[in-house]
Amino acid sequence: MKKVLLATTALVATAGVAAAEVSFSGFGRFGLQYIEDNATTEIVSDTNTTSGDTERTVVTTDEDDAFLDSRFRLNIDANAETDGGVGFSGRVRLQADDNADGSAGTAGLNGAVFTTTYGGLRVDVGNIAGVIDNLQDYYGFEPGLTLFTGQYVGANFAFDAYTSTGAGENGVYAGYTFGDFNVAVSYSGDDAGDDYEIIADDFVWETGDSEQWGISAAYAGSNWGVAVGYAQSDDLEATIADYDPATGVIDDAGATTVAADADMVVLTGHVTFGDLTITGLVGDESSDGDPDNLVFDTFWGLSAGYNLGAATQILFSYGDGSAEFDTQAFGLGAIYDLGGGVSLRGGIGSNKVGDGDTTTVADLGVQFSF
Repeated sequence: MKKVLLATTALVATAGVAAAEVSFSGFGRFGLQYIEDNATTEIVSDTNTTSGDTERTVVTTDEDDAFLDSRFRLNIDANAETDGGVGFSGRVRLQADDNADGSAGTAGLNGAVFTTTYGGLRVDVGNIAGVIDNLQDYYGFEPGLTLFTGQYVGANFAFDAYTSTGAGENGVYAGYTFGDFNVAVSYSGDDAGDDYEIIADDFVWETGDSEQWGISAAYAGSNWGVAVGYAQSDDLEATIADYDPATGVIDDAGATTVAADADMVVLTGHVTFGDLTITGLVGDESSDGDPDNLVFDTFWGLSAGYNLGAATQILFSYGDGSAEFDTQAFGLGAIYDLGGGVSLRGGIGSNKVGDGDTTTVADLGVQFSF
């Protein structure tokens, strides 16, 4: 991490200000990625028909199965601390990714998050990560240069999450750590961006924004830990319509709008045996708008990381769920440390949605951190 100390006459002369600085950190990665039968799908238009339906024009373009992948991420942090030990900070992130078709992308700034800390208390405001996004061991070990899979893939609930490329949820997160324990709460209002659009074989399930709150608790000992998190979206409505993928027609005339308040509870844990660490999760999600458990139901996952010598780490993950259109995926990867913040990373795995076809994915490349 690079730090630039900002010291001006006004800053030094101001009572109650102990220090202020701007720091930079981040990483860059580039390499090859492989996706079996790779294709991009774009909704070109939605046209209203005389019968009151929507005729959706979707264009699917076959892409190269193997293509270059890249990401550059720069975190810009401004920090200050009072003489009384209260810390204040703000962060924005500059990130550039390749596009879905493998072409080069451009960089852009995300929404800011502001943090206040004192002792074991931390409060985030703005582009927050909610309690599930912050939950200990939720993400586990993610194989591959691009982190193409994880133990959480069976979950579909749109919890409040920090975004690297957008405005974010504009919410509040508060966490308190005491000893080996942590408790946290989070909240975001109706302007949050937790929309859903789920298109399956014969239906479209869409919602708008909602109010979301959550609570979590965690314990982390010397070689094991456990955590539980709960989040709920209120004031949510779902529009459910029949969909014919052959013609692209959405039956808006016969669509129904129902209350669709949704929630999610998840239990996570980890245990370490020497060089081996195993993480796992199990959870349940439900929505009033999904009584048939098409997308919301029980989910589970497992991941592991094994340190093979001083420079190599082997990673594994598996995730699944019981809903009809849940994703099932596994991955196996490795990291080789070259020193100086540089590493070789790669992985191979597969995924499928519901009873769909299995897709093989793989990647290999270099990542450097600064």
